Amino acid sequence: MLETRNRPLVMAGLIMVNLCQFFDATIANVALPHMRAQLGASSDQISWVLTSFIIAQAIATPITGWLSDRVGSRNLFLGATAGFLLASAACGAATSLSAMIAFRVLQGIAAAFIGPMGQTTMFDINPPSKQGMAMALFGMMVMVAPITGPALGGFLTEYLNWRWIFYVNLPLGIPAFIILWVLLPSRPIARRRLDLFGFFAIAVALGAMQLALDRGQHKDWLESWEIIIEAIIALSALWIFIIHTRTARDPLFRRELWANTPFIFAIGFMLVLGISVVGLSAVLPMLFQSIYGYSVIDSGLMLAPRGMGVMLTSFIGGWAIRYIDFRWAIFLGYLVAAYGMWSMTGWSLVMDKNIIYLAIFIQGLGMGMIFSPMNLMAFSTLPTHLRPDGSSLLSLARSLGGSIGISLIVTML
Repeated sequence: MLETRNRPLVMAGLIMVNLCQFFDATIANVALPHMRAQLGASSDQISWVLTSFIIAQAIATPITGWLSDRVGSRNLFLGATAGFLLASAACGAATSLSAMIAFRVLQGIAAAFIGPMGQTTMFDINPPSKQGMAMALFGMMVMVAPITGPALGGFLTEYLNWRWIFYVNLPLGIPAFIILWVLLPSRPIARRRLDLFGFFAIAVALGAMQLALDRGQHKDWLESWEIIIEAIIALSALWIFIIHTRTARDPLFRRELWANTPFIFAIGFMLVLGISVVGLSAVLPMLFQSIYGYSVIDSGLMLAPRGMGVMLTSFIGGWAIRYIDFRWAIFLGYLVAAYGMWSMTGWSLVMDKNIIYLAIFIQGLGMGMIFSPMNLMAFSTLPTHLRPDGSSLLSLARSLGGSIGISLIVTML
């Protein structure tokens, strides 16, 4: 366990920084029409404001563990936080589409390190008896931020300016950076060699996969040669990465990770969580605005009950996980969330708003029960030195699940 002078203050700083980067994954969605007008971009071009962030984050995430060992966890987190805040300010001040995309790439790279290292540090600074509650707090933020991002983005765009969807990171991030600069402890530095070939293979696979998932709906999937080529590149590079990882002397991700059964199950569960949470969160605001006729702000607020449900069961789950088997908590969480989603199949154009609130609240209850025990399952048998790599893989599974979920739901729609 890493010692720090003020553990609650360090946790508050970690949560504030991570809140900023989780917001940025979804907060820009509602502001794209306003950005397109001011940046002089077409509908297809402006979507790169989202795509560039997602791809940069996916490509940079796999080297989190190596960088943590090489420069130290403290230096990596503080450097990523500073880079993220500077890139956020630059995005808010951008006057052209090319500049905006370049700054969003930088923002995505910095965000790739913030999430996994924040989760790793939450584990490192808490004793085993308090890790459940720490993961409950972290999980609550991970779940609530993508849900409330569109509502906050709509509010800022409506009453201030679209540039404030980036500037809003500064009043949260700067105080958090100062706190962490003073109090954040560091893991020991280890001179670990970077597997360049493995990193190149997984970066190509992830980049091509994210491109195909993000642009597939606009290009009519396999009717487009662009999507076919991207899919072939992604599958080929992924296959090369798998073979290389099995045979290389020092692979990018240590082979002990793949031999850890609870961790592998946690990655699978995280993928499912990304598909269901991020996918639905992206599509429901469109449903509320286009079909039910709610405003941008109201459609964002319609998702608030999910956040309340997540907070309620996250706090209860963080305490209860010490007394119950986390496998039962995950099972019940998915069951409750699935019931909430199944109840949505009965929605109609003529129904009371409370029916929407209830279904979304039930989903939140289920999702809040899942995240904390799932992380404890992932890290319960994982050696301490593997935590940065493990956190980066879990973060990657969540973001990939989100991309897959959005693509599946929009295609079906």
